[in-house]
Amino acid sequence: MTRIVIIDDHAIVREGLKRALIGAGYEVASEAATQGEARAVIAHCNPDVIVVDLNLPDGSGFDIILWARKLSKSLGIVVLTLSENDSHILAAMQAGASAYVSKNAPLPELLAAIEFSTKSPLSFSSKDLHRALLQTQNSFQLTAREFDVLALLPDGATTEMIAQALFLSQATIKTHLASIFRKLEVTNRTAAVHKARIHKLVE
Repeated sequence: MTRIVIIDDHAIVREGLKRALIGAGYEVASEAATQGEARAVIAHCNPDVIVVDLNLPDGSGFDIILWARKLSKSLGIVVLTLSENDSHILAAMQAGASAYVSKNAPLPELLAAIEFSTKSPLSFSSKDLHRALLQTQNSFQLTAREFDVLALLPDGATTEMIAQALFLSQATIKTHLASIFRKLEVTNRTAAVHKARIHKLVE
């Protein structure tokens, strides 16, 4: 039976969630209302999954996610929060969460996220992930051609190689690269690739 720890600072939320999860056939091993309590119960209970809110009285749920992921690569980490902010979704993914679910979502969506987290704890699932990625990409205001150039940078392609691949002149590629660096607020290719990977602009 999958063992779950619930981390939320609202007792009513924890109780309702506990009943729902037990009714769905899960074991709720423990609960926590703060970061401090969460670290203690996770270390003591060694759960299969944690369900964590982002807003805790002594800090952010992101800190718990980072700490828990360093502790275990097999732990399912499901964020359950009121926030549907795109930046929060991406930050949760980058911190090591397995899934992100809004508290406004129906119960089956949460249960599906928990199941997903047990099978693929190092992957990430959110129904709003595609929207969040598109929003992030659009925030840099890269053109379609700039995305084409950026996509070739992780492979170590030279300016000449990129020009040949895209049937453009090297001068045009250099112009695109300069624009990419400016929009991403970086100064070289290595930094551009690093930032692009963080924001999932490239594979």
